[in-house]
Amino acid sequence: MSHAIHSNAVLTPQARLKMARLIVDDRWDVARAAERYNVSWKTADKWAQRYRTEGPAGMSDRSSARRTQASRTPQPVVRKIVHLRIKQRLGPVEIGDRLNMAASTVHAVLVRCRLNRLTHIDRVTGEKIRRYEHAYPGSLLHVDVKKLGRVPDGGGWRYVGKQQGSKNSRRKTNTGKRGTCYLHTVIDDHSRVAYVEAHDDERKETAAGVLRRAVAWFKARGIIVERVLSDNGPAYRSHHWRDVCVELAIKHKRTRPYRPQTNGKIERFHRTLAEGWAFKKFYSSENARLAALPGWLHEYNHHRPHSAIGKLPPITRLDNLAGHHS
Repeated sequence: MSHAIHSNAVLTPQARLKMARLIVDDRWDVARAAERYNVSWKTADKWAQRYRTEGPAGMSDRSSARRTQASRTPQPVVRKIVHLRIKQRLGPVEIGDRLNMAASTVHAVLVRCRLNRLTHIDRVTGEKIRRYEHAYPGSLLHVDVKKLGRVPDGGGWRYVGKQQGSKNSRRKTNTGKRGTCYLHTVIDDHSRVAYVEAHDDERKETAAGVLRRAVAWFKARGIIVERVLSDNGPAYRSHHWRDVCVELAIKHKRTRPYRPQTNGKIERFHRTLAEGWAFKKFYSSENARLAALPGWLHEYNHHRPHSAIGKLPPITRLDNLAGHHS
């Protein structure tokens, strides 16, 4: 009968047996036998002891698995932990104190239930977030508008301080534009590939124009858009938006009122956009910041690992070039 050998084992079972017999049967000194087989004194003595108690059968490796397994937390207790986490948003230490349990045990339960991070819980409803993902590129696009205050010439208050930032804001800019920059963003649900345009407004004509160009941009990459999901903003409730969707053969869906979580993927992208581009470094003007947008967007789509898709760049998921999903 053959036995599996541990990957780090120095001796085969046959060599162990020969060494053990030299020590036990032939009465060799342990140190001498260890030297002959090029192992430590401790190793030689271990196999000799095994041979004395178990004979040749003791020369095979033993399982390294625990002989006893920790008992799982009873289900009624698990329900109490989940209830306190979801309804009161308590941490492992507070829950453990209330239930007279070790915080480490509570944390283990929360990890199994995917509640160890508060980001897994809806802030508004307290319910566990149920994540979904459409099966292929183009099945659903998310659209939204991210509003950003324009950077005045000379820099904004985040980097030059509020006093100087206020002076810069009051100064006439080279472009004559002030106030808000409207970033019209489009995200493919399956791949997380993003398309972004900066505009001076969020009117229905602007939003519809962005959709046309985004659909053409995805089509050039082999992706046919089927649906689009938006919030309930005026532009997306307009007849003009509806007519453009019909023209493009796209089904329009809207999120539930007062539930921005439904459009969570684009909300999360907006955070990444703000942290990675808009406020990442000092920009001396709005033109300088907008000039950096295409480069950052290329980095996001083509090179930045995305944790939600296996730490791959989003562009790697645009796999419909040969019509795989059509």
